Amino acid sequence: MSFFSENINNTFGTTIFKKMNKIEHSMAEVKIAAVDDIPEGSGKTMQVGDKAIAIFNIKGEFYAIDNACLHRGGSLGDGFIDGSTVTCPLHGWQFDVATGQGVMPPSPGVKSYNIEVRSDDIFVEV
Repeated sequence: MSFFSENINNTFGTTIFKKMNKIEHSMAEVKIAAVDDIPEGSGKTMQVGDKAIAIFNIKGEFYAIDNACLHRGGSLGDGFIDGSTVTCPLHGWQFDVATGQGVMPPSPGVKSYNIEVRSDDIFVEV
């Protein structure tokens, strides 16, 4: 029997059954901004629940990634944009805004989010 599926007795003598289960989270679309809120060639940090998400407008296409740089937690939404690469304003780490992939130094990167634009509103799937 694995650690996660053992029966554990608490101090009151009742049995607590713990088991590690795969939990499936359903994705939800949330309106995160209006198109006009994020001018072309810029980024902005938006809060969705407990997540800080960086939204970017690259040549009229919108992208979303986790806001915190992996190095020291710098705000990628406040970073410097060159093409589709954002540079963390703290120490220069770079990420691809479309995929979240680490560019410099190469790394798995940060989480990216699906974006949909409807009329003048931007929705992110979280």
